[in-house]
Amino acid sequence: MTNEVDVARYVDLLIGVVPIVNLEWIQKIHRDCEQRGYSAEAVTDTILRRMYDYVHYITPQFSRTDINFQRVPTVDTSNPFIARDIPIADESFVVIRFRDPKKFDIDFPYLLNMVKDSFMSRRNSLVVPGGKMGFAMEIILAPIIEHMLAQRTSS
Repeated sequence: MTNEVDVARYVDLLIGVVPIVNLEWIQKIHRDCEQRGYSAEAVTDTILRRMYDYVHYITPQFSRTDINFQRVPTVDTSNPFIARDIPIADESFVVIRFRDPKKFDIDFPYLLNMVKDSFMSRRNSLVVPGGKMGFAMEIILAPIIEHMLAQRTSS
């Protein structure tokens, strides 16, 4: 969103899928070195070169989304530049933040009951085991999308 452009105003449901920054860098370094043949130094330079855009354009998007799914590893990712492995889903939690739970009538007791080992970390944030991210997305998003489609056909 800028003074000239506001694409988000045309969107009915804004969803963010947000890895924490060190996890994002670990994934980028591994992908760019292993699949694209770049050196670790070249990838680090790219990360640094893109930092201004990341801070000013990418990160602010997540404060405008209706729902964010943020993967948070439960293993050490303190130095992404020396990490040997990308944490797997089962080594993570997913923090699901709802900007306005009332907007989509989010039923937290139902979600807590459906997703084993989930818990509320704040009044608008549900935490689920990383391996349950896909399932959590399904049970959260399916009723929202169904309602949106029903509203569309009834008007």
